[in-house]
Amino acid sequence: MALINQAKKEIQLKIVYYGPAQGGKTTNLEKVHSDVETEKADEKGKLTSLATSSDRTLFFDFLPMEALSIKGYRTKFQLFTVPGQVIYNTTRQLVLRGVDGIVFVADSQYSKMEENVESFTNMEDNLKTLNMSLADIPYVLQYNKRDLDNVAPMEYMEYLLNNREVEVPSVQSAALNGDGVFETLNMISRLLLHKFINERARKAS
Repeated sequence: MALINQAKKEIQLKIVYYGPAQGGKTTNLEKVHSDVETEKADEKGKLTSLATSSDRTLFFDFLPMEALSIKGYRTKFQLFTVPGQVIYNTTRQLVLRGVDGIVFVADSQYSKMEENVESFTNMEDNLKTLNMSLADIPYVLQYNKRDLDNVAPMEYMEYLLNNREVEVPSVQSAALNGDGVFETLNMISRLLLHKFINERARKAS
């Protein structure tokens, strides 16, 4: 749920990157943190890692240089990853609390299709545990590692992960090279802002 900071005149939106282990979630956040531009140095938070024995959760926040201003309030984005390994499912649930939008990072390698589906199902289950529904949360699909040789066709991945009554936007990426990283972020940002503006308009009417 979007948080409104009256003192700083900011709207804070939380985006969580979800997906199987080693799928590219961490690489996405590292690329965004490295390359995103803000007007002032202190408008980009430090990339923080909560490390476990074999996995980690990353997060930071930032005010984009060209952030949309809504009635005098600037938009601040908080980006999080979840740990990919199943044993850290409790941590995944904690990270999902208060989520506004999700980027599901799928591994395009044929050998990872089962893990993609399992992770997506796990995401839906964790949202239900938190009394949330994917139907109410803007999300995009990122099909990562498209630069490798043994990748599944896009049509097949769409069938596995986007075969729903309402299809969501999807992006091809090679996050290690930076390809598709900001396209994905821009897409989920637009969806979030569109939803926020529409909800505010409904409440005001």
